[in-house]
Amino acid sequence: MTEKYGSYYRMISILVDLALVNLAGYFAYLITFWPEDMVDMHHVSLVHILLINFIWFNVTQITRLYHDIFTKDAVPTIRQAVSSLFFFVVLICCLVYLIPDFTMTGKIILYMNLIFLPLFLGGKICFLLLRRSHRTRLMEYTRIVIVGAGPVGVELSQIMESKISMGYRVVGFFDDKPGLQAGHVRILGKVSDCISYVKEYNVKEIYCALPDRAIEKINKLMREADREMIRFKLVPDVKDYFKKHVNVRMLGHFPVISPRAEPLENIHNKVLKRGFDVIFSLIVFVFIMSWLVPLLALLIKLESDGPVFFKQWRSGKDNKPFWCWKFRSMRINSDSDQKQAVKNDDRITKIGAFMRSTSLDELPQFFNVLMGEMSVVGPRPHMIQHTAEYSGLIDQFMVRHFVLPGITGWAQVSGFRGETNEEGSMEARVEADIWYMENWSMLLDCKIAFLTLWQVLFSHKNAY
Repeated sequence: MTEKYGSYYRMISILVDLALVNLAGYFAYLITFWPEDMVDMHHVSLVHILLINFIWFNVTQITRLYHDIFTKDAVPTIRQAVSSLFFFVVLICCLVYLIPDFTMTGKIILYMNLIFLPLFLGGKICFLLLRRSHRTRLMEYTRIVIVGAGPVGVELSQIMESKISMGYRVVGFFDDKPGLQAGHVRILGKVSDCISYVKEYNVKEIYCALPDRAIEKINKLMREADREMIRFKLVPDVKDYFKKHVNVRMLGHFPVISPRAEPLENIHNKVLKRGFDVIFSLIVFVFIMSWLVPLLALLIKLESDGPVFFKQWRSGKDNKPFWCWKFRSMRINSDSDQKQAVKNDDRITKIGAFMRSTSLDELPQFFNVLMGEMSVVGPRPHMIQHTAEYSGLIDQFMVRHFVLPGITGWAQVSGFRGETNEEGSMEARVEADIWYMENWSMLLDCKIAFLTLWQVLFSHKNAY
């Protein structure tokens, strides 16, 4: 699949963004030296201006900001835009502090970044909004044929037709059962007719969805396609094993298929997430817990007898148990390790009800985060007994233990928190947790943290 006029629009995007960089720099210069010395520009060097443009251009090439501008979805586009801004700002700041004779002052650089950031992101958002209505006309679709009109081939055709952003047009099917009708696409001929057809009608790719038992036909077709320089793609039938996206990696000459993506298995992502956890937790300790913990401890002790903190065995990463800390929100009782809190639970104290509604009772878990037992964002840890019960009732329940449990998570900000006695509530929570694990990104963690703060400020209907 290619982008119609893609190179032209890519060049226009590069030039527009470079113009915005220089415009932001010019306005920053005016603001810094207003009202005198506005025009002569003797405070800056042309070489340094060119260096800034050079840095921006190369940063965007590294982040691949201008690649596949029409076919790339909005979220990856925004992620690459934010990454470009981050690296650009870091490198420019390094220039200011590491090069003694760099003529642009820190004030000019600050103003330039503050002006460029909204201009650039606003431009990207406007581009994405305008692209929505013109996207199909800006793409040149790759014409393909599918060999095999069985269930796999038909489903593949339906996926390609339903997701036009993939950029494929299914011309037709080839199958040795010409009486078949594959959906709305007609059978063009037998398997042996495929190569001559694609040569005659300039079809770019062949997708083979024949079953494994047709291995001789597959090998022959693949050799003929290679000989005629036609791209050949083999579609194995694994849908009975995996119902969603899978990861494929080569182990020698064997393809190894994983049923799910796990971004947090990447060492870079692990370090990034751990750094976020430590920094976030230290900020909470210094600016919130330093004064709030003594106040809540006093209120807890004044209302009821017992310790300030409550600890409980919970299931952690790889199902290893750990002591999970909370502020005590209930009166001392013998059911705390077996019975979930319910609405209007008479065990909950008045200050406990307030803490639970605002999630303040979870604050001590930042200690668990610093100890490496939990993360700021992740699946909520369950009591040991509940883990044993749900693992036998819900498919894939234990999958959520592949990552560190979190103080908050995607399930919680999506509304799946509190009591789980409603039918399907725990299944929905597990599904949300696995979705988070498979789609983790630093931006997603920041989004969940923000939504959690929003719920803390305005309470949550299921928090009790």
